[in-house]
This record gives sequence, structure tokens and C-alpha cells, in this order.
Amino acid sequence: MARPAGGHARPPETFEDLLTQITDRYDSLSGQLQRIAHFVVDHPDDLALETITRLAARASVQPSSMVRFAQALGFDGFSTMQRLFRARLIEGSLSYRERIKGLKEQHGGEAGRPGSILGEFVDQGIASLELLRAHTPPQAIAEAVSLLGAAEEIHLIAQRRSFPVAFYLAYALARLDKRCHLIDGVGGLMVEQARLATPRDVMIAVSFRTYSLDVIEAVAERVDAGVPVIAITDSPLSPLAAKATLCFEIADPESPAFRSLVAPMCLAQSLVVGLGAHLEAQAPKAKGRRKHG
Repeated sequence: MARPAGGHARPPETFEDLLTQITDRYDSLSGQLQRIAHFVVDHPDDLALETITRLAARASVQPSSMVRFAQALGFDGFSTMQRLFRARLIEGSLSYRERIKGLKEQHGGEAGRPGSILGEFVDQGIASLELLRAHTPPQAIAEAVSLLGAAEEIHLIAQRRSFPVAFYLAYALARLDKRCHLIDGVGGLMVEQARLATPRDVMIAVSFRTYSLDVIEAVAERVDAGVPVIAITDSPLSPLAAKATLCFEIADPESPAFRSLVAPMCLAQSLVVGLGAHLEAQAPKAKGRRKHG
């Protein structure tokens, strides 16, 4: 039997395997195939429902490029790859897909009108929160809380639209009496500020497309120095995802002109409240050790 194009004896058998292979092979793909990779990762529901012609138009590529992308991952054609996206949708995302489809139809003729703006942002926020809940396993929150609880100091780094998330975390962690350092990059000193983080600390890095190069550079340097990093980003193909000890991927349900911070803020609050409960549970143990020490 001939090997599939792309050099892989067997194509991915599950959606999770597909994402892993895209992430692993991303750097070796051509620029056009990388653009398609971002598109398919960011729009999995659309990949399950729409035709190759429409998907190619939305990704600003030719349908033949979509086929080449599938073959590069070991599939014999686009439709074979599409089956994984359809299986994912049937298994767990049908209600979400129906909701988004309804919202699109509801606002199709009203988008941008003053009376509909608030409703559109509310709908977008609700959809983002649904995605956050569906794709954030409780064990990931527990692991993040454990890392933060054990850290001597927490370093927070973000720029541009991501900065409010880091700023909120700095405020809330200070209220927990947890030592933290907000890396704001004032005076162009972001990388130098980040160098205060040691392997005994934890860095929380927040960045969404288009990613801040300063944040990416600072995080990469600290990872090389052995600092654990919790990333809050929007895709497994984000430059932060490959470097992070633990990564939370918060995708937008669509590609709006004004991206919502509702889901990232909700995640940040969850981490803070979880850490507060963790520190409270640890306090009696620490007090007992001091008493008997």
C-alpha cells in the first residue's frame, strides 16, 4: 500500500491526535500551510460543517492548498481529515454549534446597528465562556493552583489587550498576600524585569494574536532559565504554548473585530479563588509545623 502524501504511515485517528501533530509539525510547514493550520485550529466547528471551497475562501487560500495541508498530515485527502472534525462535533459540541449558528442567523442583518451592539457583545461573551468551560479540565486548574501555591513569587507578564488580565491578577494576588511582580515593560525593560523570576517562582504569561514579541522573548528566556510558566493564550499554535509548563487555550468562537476578555478574566478569577482556598487549606499545616518545630 502506498504511503499517504506527507511521509506519514498512519494519519491521526482522533481530533486530539490531529491537534498534537499540527503542533509538532507546525515549524516545518510552509508559510501557507501554517496559515491553514491556524485557521483549522481556530475554527474546528466550521471545518466540520462547511465545504472545502468555502473554507478555502475564508482562509484566503486555494482548495488545493487545503488538500495539501491534509496530505501533509498523512491523510489521503481533505474529506478524510474532515471526518475527525465532524466526529468531534457529534461527540461533544453539537449544542454549542447550534447556538452559534443561531446567533449568526439572528444578527446577520442587524450587525453593527446601535441597538444590537450590546446584545452582540453579550452573545460573544456567553459563547466564549461556554468554550472555556468545555475545554478547560478541572485538573488543569488544580495543577495551576498547585504550581502557584508552591511558588515563592508569581511574575505576571502581558502587553496590549492582554494587560488587563495580568493587572487584575496582580491586584487579586496581592489581596491574598501572595508575593507577585507585575512586569509592565516601562521604559522598554520587559526582558530585564522578567529576569527577576527564578526557578523557585512561577510566571503567568498572557498573550493573544497578534502576539507580543516582547512577551514571547521574555518568556522564552525565562523558560531556558528553568522558570515554570503558566500560559493563557488562544491556540495550541501560539508561541507561548510550546514553551509553557501548563497552557490554557481560550479560543474565540468567531473572529470578531473586538475580541472579548470575558473568558480570560473568568479564568484569572478561577485561579485566584482556587489559590485562595489552597492557601487557606495549607495554613493550619504550616502553623502545626511551626508549633512542633
